[in-house]
Parts: sequence; C-alpha cells; structure tokens
Amino acid sequence: MGGVIRNVDPVRDQFTLKVFGGHPVKILFDERTQVYKNGKKIPTLDLRADDHASVQTASDGSSIFAVRINMLSHLPTSDFRGRVSAFNPTTHALTVVTTPGNQSMIIEVPTDTPVSNVGQDGLASPEQGSISFVNGSLVDVEVMGGRGKNGVASHVNILAVPGATFVFAGKLSALDVPAGKLSVLDPRDGQSYPIKFGSSLLATARTLHLGASVKISTTFDGKQYVANEITME
Repeated sequence: MGGVIRNVDPVRDQFTLKVFGGHPVKILFDERTQVYKNGKKIPTLDLRADDHASVQTASDGSSIFAVRINMLSHLPTSDFRGRVSAFNPTTHALTVVTTPGNQSMIIEVPTDTPVSNVGQDGLASPEQGSISFVNGSLVDVEVMGGRGKNGVASHVNILAVPGATFVFAGKLSALDVPAGKLSVLDPRDGQSYPIKFGSSLLATARTLHLGASVKISTTFDGKQYVANEITME
C-alpha cells in the first residue's frame, strides 16, 4: 500500500496510513518491521508522520502488520521516468520503478489527470475518466510539489507499452558489442536511447563505430528497447 504516514503511536506500536485515493488504514509494527528512509535502513523508533511511504503488509489475524516500510522524505518536483509495476484503478495508485535509481514510488493519478500517449502511432490517448496503465509501460510523470500534494500526478506521458515498435534514427553514442548494447542520440529530442541487440545482429554491430548515422527498428519488451534491424545511413 502507498500513502502518507499519520498518527504514529510508539506505545501501541501502530500508525495510520492515509492511502492514496482511499481511506486511512491502521497498521501495526514491531522490532521485526524493516524501515527504510530514502533507501537507507533506520531504526523503527525513527518512524515519523508525514512521510510518503510504500508499505509491504501481512495479515495478522484481524489486523494488518507492516513487514517493510519504505519512506521518502520528499518527492521530485519535476519530471521523472520509470516503468509501471502496478496500477490500482479503484484507488488510482500508480506504482512506478524509477530509471535510473530503480526506486519504487507510488503516485496517485486522479481521474482528471491528463494522460498522453507519446511516440506510438495508432495508439490513441485514453479518454478522461478511463485511465489505465499496462505493467511494464515506460512513463514520464510530473508530480505536484508541496507537502499537501505529495504523490499526486499532474501529468503522465506514456512513452512505450510492451510490444510496441519504435524506429530510432541518429548518431551512435555508445557501443558495447560483447555485451550486445548500444545507444542512439536522437536529434529530435536530444536524448540518448539505450538499445539491446541479440546474436543475430552481431555481424552488423561489428561494422559500426561511434558517431555513425544509424536507423534501428526496435520492440519495447517492458524493460528495454530490443533491436530487430540495424542499418547504416
């Protein structure tokens, strides 16, 4: 569950989590609970209210027990990019694993949030009130700043969904033939895109050099762009 921690009671070993898009939930904890803040493990006694948190829970009879708590003292105030790992259409909670950093963040996406599909021909943007996200999709998310708006998306761009095809054309900015990796600098947006290639393209890759103009047809597999064809231009 993701939300904002409220009303920490160290005597009763419990706290309230204001779940994004849902109701407050009372959660128990003890010395077995693992607590992390900004990726660093901290003592359970340092658990504080008003932190954005992702809580892994387990059922303890009729109660909910916190197994692991991941807290963030602040959220980005600008765009961040990541892969969708979960979306709850009931609570509107979107879980994104950031790239780089590989850090899981839970963001509330209200039904009136603008969501746009970018760079995918033939894929229409979702209608307002019908937001849905496919696991593995690559997204850019704008998060509203300010403590009163923690974890609320103001805009989401869907960059790629698993199985979507993309063509990159630009200068070769990185090449690692043994690892089967390369990067293309796209002049349209000035960004360098990492691409994975398999053994079937090794012979072609060995003819490449940094700075070469290339055109690469790829498929997004939910984690990375995988090359299907590489041609020199």
